[in-house]
This record gives sequence, C-alpha cells and structure tokens, in this order.
Amino acid sequence: MFPQLIKIGDFFIPTYGVLVTTGFLLGLWLAARLARKSGLSSEQVVNLGISCALAGIIGAKLLMLIDDFGYYRDNPREIFSLATLQAGGVFQGGLILAVITAYVIVRRHKMPGLATADVLAPGIALGHAVGRIGCFSAGCCWGVECERAWAVTFRNPVSHELFGTPLNVPLHPTQLYEAAAEAFIFAILYWRFLRPHRAGAIIGLYLTLYSSARFAIEFVRDHEQVNPWDGPLSSAQWIALATLAAGLWLLRRPAKNATPDPGKPPG
Repeated sequence: MFPQLIKIGDFFIPTYGVLVTTGFLLGLWLAARLARKSGLSSEQVVNLGISCALAGIIGAKLLMLIDDFGYYRDNPREIFSLATLQAGGVFQGGLILAVITAYVIVRRHKMPGLATADVLAPGIALGHAVGRIGCFSAGCCWGVECERAWAVTFRNPVSHELFGTPLNVPLHPTQLYEAAAEAFIFAILYWRFLRPHRAGAIIGLYLTLYSSARFAIEFVRDHEQVNPWDGPLSSAQWIALATLAAGLWLLRRPAKNATPDPGKPPG
C-alpha cells in the first residue's frame, strides 16, 4: 500500500489520483484509436469521453453519498472533507451518469450511438483496471477478512486516517480482483472489436462481463452500509443485475447491420 506518491511537508500527490488519471488517458487514447479504425470522428469521441469522465466522477460521488446517506446526514461536514473528495466513489454510479450523458451528447450531435459505445468500451475496461490498482495503493474499497495465502494486510496509517482502512488485518484484495477482471475483460473486448461485429455487441459484452465480475466480487467486499431491504445483496449487486440485463439485451437484440472489420480501411 502506497497512498502518497510524493510528499513534501503537508503537500502530497496521491498515488490513487495519478493512477486514475493515467487510466483515463490510456482509455481516451485507445478510444480515439479505435474510432479512427471504425471511420468515426476521433475528435467527437474524445470530447464525448471527457464529458462522460466528468459525469462519471460526479455520478460515482453521488452514489457513494446515497449509499452512506445515514453517515453523511449525521456528519454533513464530511461531504466536503479531504477523505470524501479523494475517495473514488461507487463506479457503477459513475457508469450510470456517464451513460445518460453519452446518450444526450450522442443525440445532440447525431452520432451513431451503439457504434460509439462500442468504441469506448475497451477503453473503459482498460482505464478501470489501472484505476483499481490506484484503489489498492490508496487502501480504499477493501475486502472482508481473509485467511487465504493471497490475503493482503494494510499497515499505512495514512490510509486509515483518510478512508478508515483496517490495519494489520488480512483482507481479500478486492481491488486487485477487480483490476484483474477488468484487464481480462479489456483483452476480450479488444480482440472482439477487431473482428466484424454488429453495433452494440462490444458494449453489450462489456456490460455482461463486468456486471458478472462485480456481482461476484461484492460477496467478499467489505460494506459499511446495510444492504437494501436488509437482504443478502448490496446496492452494487442490484445495479450489477440491472446492467447485466442491459448487456444481455444488447447481445441478443436482432442484428440490423454488422460493422466491417475495423482493421481494414473503408472501401
């Protein structure tokens, strides 16, 4: 665990922020590259990616506040605390608001919606994989206690002060589970993208694979908030079920037009 990349006096550069930014830039670069292969405007795709990223940050924070509503209701000043500002939030909240933002922008600029989403999907997986390594460095989004050989033990007091990370307790490395899952998903999406596919197939595959992985990982992730309706599933798992259904629908929807091989120039 290495939450502070550089520290000079009271000033420090968080490792989490650096890795999340790196992941975002990698994802944006990849989206622009795939856009050119698909005959789309790379400028429009990049602008869309930046808008979705900003919406994603807001959405992730909002869902985090909703999940921990009781705590922030009793401690309203914590909403603007350093710990809250540095926390990554709930990724699925960011994904939902990013999708809504993308829909509005795509309609406004008359972009091909599903084809554009397909271009963005591999970059989302790649950027998220790098960002989850940032979570591991910071010590947030930790798992429940674990007695397996691969358990991790956090010892840096800075992470405990910022995020409440349990120290000196072996935990499931849920951040690394998700990073590995996203890296694997990225490899599948990139391989599939470079082959002929119909519009919506790549984003559908992403939603299906990521939702399944997130649903499973949630069982070993620590949750401070009570599950909805005091049931066995967390709010993230309910959202995962909804996005899984959306992904399966996109994969099974009747094909209209298959996209040409992105590896070949048009014409």
